[in-house]
Amino acid sequence: MKKLILVSMLYQTTDLVRMIAPELEGKTVAYIPTAGIAEEVEGMVEEETSILESLGLTVDVLEVSTASQEEIVDSLKRNDVIFVGGGNTFFLLQELRRSGADQILIREVEKGKSYIGESAGSIITCPDIGYCADMDSPEKAPDLTDYAGLNLVDFYIVPHIGNKEMGEAAEKAVEEYGSEFELKAITDKQVILVEEGSVEILE
Repeated sequence: MKKLILVSMLYQTTDLVRMIAPELEGKTVAYIPTAGIAEEVEGMVEEETSILESLGLTVDVLEVSTASQEEIVDSLKRNDVIFVGGGNTFFLLQELRRSGADQILIREVEKGKSYIGESAGSIITCPDIGYCADMDSPEKAPDLTDYAGLNLVDFYIVPHIGNKEMGEAAEKAVEEYGSEFELKAITDKQVILVEEGSVEILE
């Protein structure tokens, strides 16, 4: 039974996540900060770690762009939950593919391991990530040959609606792709919960 919790900003939805996933308390999480590495967000890993800890999780940081194959397999299989943080979606996809982490991650989630995605970590679950080129820069992933996502959901997520910095690019994506794809656009305070085949947007 697949369970995905998809958000724009974890720190703005922590209480909501705690309410819909009380079972996270006491579990371990593989935290993939790779998307943020491309954006060079200072202090991001420490900040996200403390947010995850506030949900009762024990954090195992897994930076897939530098981890060995052995470390990737071990972390994704051993930990109870997988959390993929925000940043550059194209770089994230490139590194997940290059390291082989993508296939292990898909298998673990399909087997029922809970997945939490934030921003790029949410977009990556879609069938394709090409629609987010206005929100992210594809140039940061020079080795990426196509934009097929992890395909864990059958819709397309547009995070950061109404956000001061990223809201405009998010609105542009909605205008451009709204008639072509099944989009689910969310603000920084909303959560998309995918569970037992149902999809809900919660606030």
